[in-house]
Amino acid sequence: MKDPQNIAVIGVSGYTGFELAKILLRHPQAKSLTFYVRAAQGSHCLSELFPRLRGWGQAPVRALSVDAIARSEAGTAFLATPHEVSAELAPQLLDAGLRIIDLSGAFRFRNAETFRQWYRLPTPHAARLSEAVYGLPEFYSEQIAHARLIANPGCYATSVILAVRPLADAGYIGSGSSVVCDCKSGATGAGKELRRDLQFAELAENFKAYNLFSHRHTPEITEHTGLPESQVVFSTHLLPLARGILSTIYVTLGEPQSAESVESLFRKTYAGRPMMRIWKAGTLPELQHVAHTNFADIGFALDSSGRRLVIVSCLDNLGKGAAGQAVQNFNHLPGVEEQTGLQ
Repeated sequence: MKDPQNIAVIGVSGYTGFELAKILLRHPQAKSLTFYVRAAQGSHCLSELFPRLRGWGQAPVRALSVDAIARSEAGTAFLATPHEVSAELAPQLLDAGLRIIDLSGAFRFRNAETFRQWYRLPTPHAARLSEAVYGLPEFYSEQIAHARLIANPGCYATSVILAVRPLADAGYIGSGSSVVCDCKSGATGAGKELRRDLQFAELAENFKAYNLFSHRHTPEITEHTGLPESQVVFSTHLLPLARGILSTIYVTLGEPQSAESVESLFRKTYAGRPMMRIWKAGTLPELQHVAHTNFADIGFALDSSGRRLVIVSCLDNLGKGAAGQAVQNFNHLPGVEEQTGLQ
């Protein structure tokens, strides 16, 4: 079996790919790193593509070739590629004996029809969906450690699931009551695609909702909280800043609870999880607390009736929402501490 600490990274031109490169270049368990891109632009070294990395980004850059990756010593491949590209490449790399961490949405669902419906893309990878493990280590670390294919979660989905699942698992949520997930993200979450709505003049001094009742992270949230879609109201908004997600989640509890019991539930759920930070009852995290980190911060307020609960869940969409979480998942492959290279 190939050494998982020899790493191939496919795709580095996007915000997530570049963030992943920065983390892996400093990771103590990355024995070797090679970056594969469709257009190397004559570059042979990562620092030639990204002058910001001069002096420490000396990893080689190669033209993308599945055969070249298969012949290399790489045991792990990170796919920071579009959904349809991951769907094409991952099965070939699995057949070549590599373990895959895919940062796209291609393998997040067991049901190919779910992917087709929400992403409106073909499913040439349908036969491999059952092999994928959902890469949320706070809940699936044992499966991740033995997985050959890890599907990194969506950024919004990570923020919501971490906040809601403990309540759902404990039976705290009122039967039939709506769980309102009101989420805001920085513009890097939309990627580097040239779009009018992502231009500076459209973003600056503006704030807007988008993809209501149609956001692709919806089925991740329902599948991994156990809540039916009819009970979840998931709204997404674009903030005029680069990075960060703040989700404000409104929950009606089935039975009155004390603030102490709610805080205890979160602390018990995430005991020993190094990337989770639970705030004291009544105190709330902010985006500046998680920017450029892999932490997920959760705070809450409970009204005097003990039934109306508001949770604030914060993370960096490029960190815990993408590249950082991918490395957190990778750490389980060689069996090192989950937070290695992330603090």
